Amino acid sequence: MPQNLQPQKSTLGDGASFIRSLIENPRIVGAVSPSGPALAKAMASYVDVADDAPIVELGPGTGPVTEALLARGVAPERLLLIEYEPKFCRLLAERFPGVRIIQGDAYGLKKTLEGKIEGKIGAVVSSLPLLNQPESDRLALLDQAFDLLVPAGVFIQFTYGLLISPMPLKRHPNGAAYSGKGSAPIWLNLPPARVWRYRRAGV
Repeated sequence: MPQNLQPQKSTLGDGASFIRSLIENPRIVGAVSPSGPALAKAMASYVDVADDAPIVELGPGTGPVTEALLARGVAPERLLLIEYEPKFCRLLAERFPGVRIIQGDAYGLKKTLEGKIEGKIGAVVSSLPLLNQPESDRLALLDQAFDLLVPAGVFIQFTYGLLISPMPLKRHPNGAAYSGKGSAPIWLNLPPARVWRYRRAGV
């Protein structure tokens, strides 16, 4: 990564910001601390760096996954971050110059991205607390993502729920099927987590 794009290192203040946001918006934040380096690296590992399609990150928070994506070799101009909290948007803008940031609702993905991208996106990388949301909202988000993704595109999601998929593993209500695959538990993260990848069925 070019020197002028090196993000500033996270501080202990990031954890405090997460705790304050969790108290204020528990359904939106859903975590007491940012994703650890091992989890962020695992999420970034499933993104195709050879492609040039845009990558959309949902709920970047203070930016640990963003940092891992850049370290993996994703060009800053390919990244588009959707963050609900204005204070996190300001922090992300300071840490990641050259990366596009939208303050908006990730669950209204198509409307939030309207006019912001051209063509299809290559991957969605999500740190949203999906298990805090109704099943219908989770499936609606996946439906919107598949409408925006290239045919072989992937929806990447982490979860602290080690035993269940954050997206229901069943036929989608609109008749379109999808498949999900979970990683081994990432024990080095606190708390331990797993990374799930969702694709259109047959891909």
